[in-house]
Amino acid sequence: MTAIVPQDAATTAKAETAAGTRNSELVAAATRARQKAYAPYSLYTVGAALRSTDGRIFIGCNVENAAFSATNCAERTAFFTAIAEGVRDFEAIAVVGAPAGASPGTRLSCSPCGVCRQVMAEFCDPDHFTVLLARSLETPEDHQAFFLRELLPQAFAGEATRELER
Repeated sequence: MTAIVPQDAATTAKAETAAGTRNSELVAAATRARQKAYAPYSLYTVGAALRSTDGRIFIGCNVENAAFSATNCAERTAFFTAIAEGVRDFEAIAVVGAPAGASPGTRLSCSPCGVCRQVMAEFCDPDHFTVLLARSLETPEDHQAFFLRELLPQAFAGEATRELER
């Protein structure tokens, strides 16, 4: 019988601290990206920061248009920028959204729309890709973390189209 050896508590704490720091840095990058948003119609500005598996960070912001269907969300802007750079492997995205001019103490609640979740499902492992949702403009450590599968449990994936071809 193989014994299960518990991981050293100090090693576990260091790993959790490192992951927490990396996630907080990603939320901070999304907060900065939000400042670049163009949202003259909704007055709701969103920033996103997408981290690839090689550690690069791609930012995006929402860009609105008078023809609303031409609007692009921050999350998709970040993904499309990374894809245009040839990157296809991702580990996490942070999303920060609030009304334009919101004070730093504003409590946030901004989750990716269905289309953005579907784009994530196209490129990310739903059981490992992390979606970070900021809860504060002033404290990057204050965020919620979800795996993509929690936000999109029934994703339409490439496998579904291949099944239809059979």
